[in-house]
Amino acid sequence: MRIIVIGAVAAGTSAAAKARRNDENAQIVVYEKDRHISYSGCGMPYYISGEVEEAEELYPRDAGYFKKKYNVDIRTRHEVMAIHPKDKTLRVKNLNTGEEFTDHYDRLVIATGAYAVTPPIAGKDQPHVFTLRTVGDMLQIHDFIEAHKPKTAAIIGSGFIGLEMCESLRGLGLEVTLIEKLPQVIPALDPDMAVHVQKHLEEKGVKVFTGATATQITEKEVLLDEGSRMPADLVLVSTGVKPNVALAKEAGIALGETGAIHVDDAMRTSQPDIYACGDCIETPHILTGKPVWLPLGSTANKTGRIAGDAVTGGDLRFRGVMGTGIFRVFDLGVAQTGLSEREARGVGFDVAVSHASKLSRPGYMGGKELTIKAVADKVTGKLLGAQIVGYEGVDKRIDVFVTALTYGAMAEDLSHLDLAYAPPFSTTRDPVMYAGMILDGVISRGRPLMTAEELEERRKQGEKIQVIDAREKKSFEKRCVEGAVCIPQEELRQQCENLDKEAITLTYSNRGTTGNAAQNILIGKGFKRVYNLSGGEKQYHAVKRLKQ
Repeated sequence: MRIIVIGAVAAGTSAAAKARRNDENAQIVVYEKDRHISYSGCGMPYYISGEVEEAEELYPRDAGYFKKKYNVDIRTRHEVMAIHPKDKTLRVKNLNTGEEFTDHYDRLVIATGAYAVTPPIAGKDQPHVFTLRTVGDMLQIHDFIEAHKPKTAAIIGSGFIGLEMCESLRGLGLEVTLIEKLPQVIPALDPDMAVHVQKHLEEKGVKVFTGATATQITEKEVLLDEGSRMPADLVLVSTGVKPNVALAKEAGIALGETGAIHVDDAMRTSQPDIYACGDCIETPHILTGKPVWLPLGSTANKTGRIAGDAVTGGDLRFRGVMGTGIFRVFDLGVAQTGLSEREARGVGFDVAVSHASKLSRPGYMGGKELTIKAVADKVTGKLLGAQIVGYEGVDKRIDVFVTALTYGAMAEDLSHLDLAYAPPFSTTRDPVMYAGMILDGVISRGRPLMTAEELEERRKQGEKIQVIDAREKKSFEKRCVEGAVCIPQEELRQQCENLDKEAITLTYSNRGTTGNAAQNILIGKGFKRVYNLSGGEKQYHAVKRLKQ
């Protein structure tokens, strides 16, 4: 059997390696139009910053490695120009010589990945303007910095790569401006979590412009639609990627709802004996069953392995994605999994939302704050998603959420998890457990929350809300929620008789814990509609800051 793979990065090489492990006798050939194969795209910002010292650490395997280890022939600088499913042939061009030839396959795997997209900005083709998708892109940026010693940089787009490059370029001493056309950084996050990342960027010296569109790039500046001119000796356009499906489309292979290649759980396409994997395919979301396009290296490796198994008769099947992602921006970890609040509402869930800000481990052990936003179905109690921002332990907590979501956990299940505890690692009640306790209180125990956004919206609609600051007076005097009165928790039992029991009442504290205690007191005293401010005064002012 002759197996041909198109593409030799994460998915393609995984497919070829798995096919060889299953079938020692198959002929396996991989065509790759680039020079570099099997590289770590996610590591590229760290080479540019100098954290990764040698570029070769990101692409340690060459064609010779795969021939020696797997008896797989990888032919770099060879571009597949056309697929002919009817007669199972390919037209291939040797980019070194210009020669074109025909090859044939018994089974074909398409792993053509994705490509960087750039908006129609005047001046984007200048030599100091880059995208960062391939090793070639990385080396060009590195060489440009070494040769020209730029002092200023503008990054257009605030996805994962854009924010990681903020860190890399600031680390090299450049003044960095981040430009995002949407009202928030990191469009994948909910706005009330993105605010924490934007604040951190600004604290690290990054100038952030949201709701701004780059209209022109000159030799030394980026011009914005509102008239500002941002200094930029180097410009990175990081406005996203699209699936590379032109070859498949021309071959009559069906695309899915997202515009990526549609495959079944064995990576089969609509054409016989043609499979696809990696960033060029759409995959089902585990929670909704609906197709999504989420190009991630982890998914590429998994789908590549399954494609390699399937073309050799194996029974591995792909179970879908949860939408999990994590990145670092300076010393801050940012992670998400499952559905965001926006996504959950968009597919019809009646959601319960909580914000929990807790230490990753005890303060006496140097613990740092984590902010967790968790989302659940208010009707069934089923956990739907989580987003986390913090300085340590973000990866551990998001993986707990991923596992819980994968196995259909209820929100209350989080508080019953037997998580590892010792002071160097965690608190006795882990932040994940607190998130579950808060959500369970909302869903099942009559302890509703009100978010900062909901408070403002209800006030705009004319609702009268009685707001109680349950902190000490010195905290209240330093900063408080607009319209609040200060009644410290220890005085609330005596003073609550002066409050309107029938009014909508909102309690709050710094982060929510004391606010919940005050909520319990008022409910116990017969107050009918008592909410606790989700995430407390800290989350309220983070959201308010975004709107200013």
